Amino acid sequence: MRRTLTGLIRWTDGIAIAANVTGTLMVVGLVLVVNYDIVARGFFNRPFHGAVELVQFAMVLIVFLQLPDVVRVERLTRSDGFLLLIGSRYPKVEHVMRRIIDALSFVLMALIAITIFPEFLKMWDTKDYFGIPGVFTAPWWPVKLAILFGTTLCAAIFLLKATGPTRHPDTSTPE
Repeated sequence: MRRTLTGLIRWTDGIAIAANVTGTLMVVGLVLVVNYDIVARGFFNRPFHGAVELVQFAMVLIVFLQLPDVVRVERLTRSDGFLLLIGSRYPKVEHVMRRIIDALSFVLMALIAITIFPEFLKMWDTKDYFGIPGVFTAPWWPVKLAILFGTTLCAAIFLLKATGPTRHPDTSTPE
């Protein structure tokens, strides 16, 4: 059982790292789009049509592609002050509290994923889009899919943290 959990942890960690790399590449692409728009607008009086829509689209993709890796390395913003204070005197209590927090985080991410799934299916079926017709349009479903992917992977990582082997806090690998 422990071997299976360790394998699942490695698998989800690998996917989270790959998603983070993809999100980082999207940041580079976003920088290129914005700089192209600035140069085209300033020097040629020809703005890049759809730059605003692409930025909006990319921001959601970047957040939900990088979120699982942030969860994996335990860099999600939260106050650890209380846990650190308790952990110095009562390490077992801190350990239990961290698992409870991870379990609650699993529930939250799973609820978001469950909620977004029907929206993704609806956008896939209706071919709904955003943008200005004739200028630039893009479908909504990739945004919903990115949210579904990110929250599902976060839920899996939180579940494995809540139920799996203890992880070393600095490396996030199982002990």
